Amino acid sequence: MSADAVGRVIPQTRKSVMSFIQTGKIDLKSDNAIETAGGNTSTFTRVTFPTPFPPGSSVVVLPLTQTFNGPETPGIRIHDVTTNGFLIRLNEVYAGATKSDGKHTTETIGWLAATV
Repeated sequence: MSADAVGRVIPQTRKSVMSFIQTGKIDLKSDNAIETAGGNTSTFTRVTFPTPFPPGSSVVVLPLTQTFNGPETPGIRIHDVTTNGFLIRLNEVYAGATKSDGKHTTETIGWLAATV
């Protein structure tokens, strides 16, 4: 739906699409320096979906930290999302003038993967 110039809601015609959703969690920690080179996934962990999504599906992954085990804020990177799984990495984020070393204790990361 969208709104016109006066804020009235205008229904929009949209083809009905069935979405598929899977969820999971993984315990991750980072013993490595922060990744600064795009595309370097050598320190990432592969997550395989319990059931592959249908071939040709467009899949998105939404990760979220479920625990608070380290004092610094963990960052989560996702890469190479396919119908079979994805790559994930945990490291600390930059915090203002303080540069993180990238290392972080074990945290539980929950994820939701869905077709769009």
